[in-house]
Amino acid sequence: MNTNLIPMVIESTGRGERAYDIYSLLLKERIIFVGTGINDQVANLIVAQLLYLDQQDPDKQINMYINSPGGMIYSGLAVYDTMRLVNAPIATYAVGVTASFGTVLLTAGTPGQRYALPNATIHLHQPLGGAEGQARDIEIQAKEILRLRSRLNDILAKHTGQ
Repeated sequence: MNTNLIPMVIESTGRGERAYDIYSLLLKERIIFVGTGINDQVANLIVAQLLYLDQQDPDKQINMYINSPGGMIYSGLAVYDTMRLVNAPIATYAVGVTASFGTVLLTAGTPGQRYALPNATIHLHQPLGGAEGQARDIEIQAKEILRLRSRLNDILAKHTGQ
């Protein structure tokens, strides 16, 4: 059974009717909805949407709604870097829950344009990782997690003034 139902919207114009999946219609209105965990595939979609909208009009605001449990740090950093790269202002909205890297993306919105809906939950935790292998491999992985934690702390401090 397919549980990934995507609503369709019929739009009528003078040239006839056209069916859009809801995400395409939102993108047409400069809205990006992040509604899942962030992995490589999701990050690539978000990056592509940001680049497309910025290319269409770099002065017009992009609205990013985030309901995400977070995800892979490297994938999230790709989205974060692209948010910082584009010229268009980005308003971010916490919807439902932003956790882990979802919260980092929330803070990366344009200053003064970061919002949380009344019942949104914002959560942050230490980077997670598992280490196996020889002692040297575990040491390398531990150093990388600590490096990522430091980088995330720097990003959060930059965007929150803390």
